Amino acid sequence: MRTEISRETLTANEISNVWTAFMKNSMEIRFLEYFLETAEDGETRRLIGKMLSHREKGINYLTDLLAEENITIPLGFTDEDVCLNAQKIFSDTFILYFCYDIILFSISVFSTALFDCVRNDVREYFQTSLEHNIEMQNVIIELEFSKGVHLSFPKVSIDNEVDLVNDISFLNGIFGDTRPINVGEIANLSKIISRAQFSKMIHLTFSKLSKSSHTSQHFSRGRDEIQKVLDALTHVLDKENIPMSSSSDYQISDMNVSPFSDKLMLFFANMCLGTLCFTMITQAITSCLRNDLILKISKISNDLKFYYLDSVKLSIKEGWLERPPQSINR
Repeated sequence: MRTEISRETLTANEISNVWTAFMKNSMEIRFLEYFLETAEDGETRRLIGKMLSHREKGINYLTDLLAEENITIPLGFTDEDVCLNAQKIFSDTFILYFCYDIILFSISVFSTALFDCVRNDVREYFQTSLEHNIEMQNVIIELEFSKGVHLSFPKVSIDNEVDLVNDISFLNGIFGDTRPINVGEIANLSKIISRAQFSKMIHLTFSKLSKSSHTSQHFSRGRDEIQKVLDALTHVLDKENIPMSSSSDYQISDMNVSPFSDKLMLFFANMCLGTLCFTMITQAITSCLRNDLILKISKISNDLKFYYLDSVKLSIKEGWLERPPQSINR
């Protein structure tokens, strides 16, 4: 029965996930090549090497699969999108954070793909990829702890009494008495804040690395938009006396030559930073119960949508946006 499934033509969902995985691997290979060239710590280099090897094998598999299905192979990203001779601009700690962000996005993408796909060969690829990224996530966390650079989420004292909600005021945040935020709300806000701290520094870095004034200005605008997110959500935690950890290793060295093309940086911002950002925001909106938090996060979502829409428009204007496969117009 499984053999019969493997002979079926790919569904639209499977094609979409395979195409996305190809573009994702193609992008990540370029960053990982540069990180492998510039990282100095031996353990970090071994981690990068494993991640790079898995993605190179993956893109070979995906290329063969698309060819067998008579689907055009995407252009993706080439060695023209990275300069391996460029000087080191990221600290090894920042490289670890960058790799961890890639891993988080990969786990999100591949777990969704497993839900979408039926053909056993395609499912095997996504399952193997998911397992690899979970393994790499564990390695990175252990590395960060061993080096004393792991960014922990908030720790709070918990009331262990069983208590049922018996008043609609539990939802209050705008009017009337406001209850303390619960652990689910703390978890969601802290994830978004942690993600925003990293995204802000990426946008700041990319604004300095961009060769074009258009992309540089766009990344600077992104930095400012993300700062608004940080201001809004850290204010909530500050009022509750809940501390968030941050890193002094979010820094870059002065550079003379950019290691990345503007096309590569914009794609990373749109695909990796943007997609995972909205995933976290959606989870927060659906699980937060205080109405003021729901409104605050909804506003953040709406504001960021305009920015990332302009990102797509910029990609089109520069001739960088590669069209995903589409059905024949009947």
